[in-house]
Amino acid sequence: MRHNKSINHLGRQSGHRKAMLANMASSLIKHKRINTTVAKAKALRSYVEPLVTKSKEDTTHSRRVVFSYLKDKVAVTELFRNIAPKVGNRPGGYTRVLHTGFRAGDAAEMALIEFVDFNEAALATAPKAEKKATRRSRAKKQDEAPAAAPAQETKAE
Repeated sequence: MRHNKSINHLGRQSGHRKAMLANMASSLIKHKRINTTVAKAKALRSYVEPLVTKSKEDTTHSRRVVFSYLKDKVAVTELFRNIAPKVGNRPGGYTRVLHTGFRAGDAAEMALIEFVDFNEAALATAPKAEKKATRRSRAKKQDEAPAAAPAQETKAE
């Protein structure tokens, strides 16, 4: 049983795991989405999201803290310049893990991990979903009431 085991060790020792997660996080920040296994994607999500939260405050200290995790100047610059301003008002949940099927060689379950605010396909369909009215919408009732009232007044005259 896995009681109180919060970290997935991914079959690696700590130095290898930290280096792998740092490299995957740098790739995710640079490319905005990467394809990997589900276990690595879930481990990466818990590694990257605190870094994005830290990047909302652009100070020298927060840049140094993030650099100590990523060890890549280009990724740190990209995170603070492009990603942090876009997710500044979001309270968390900066990444999305989408299951994509199974790998041909060893049947490992694969996933696509991406930043939520950088998926143009999902952002293009989002406004259409917001305009959709619910069944109990009050907008129709208000529109019909003023239109019906003048018609009744003309009949009364």
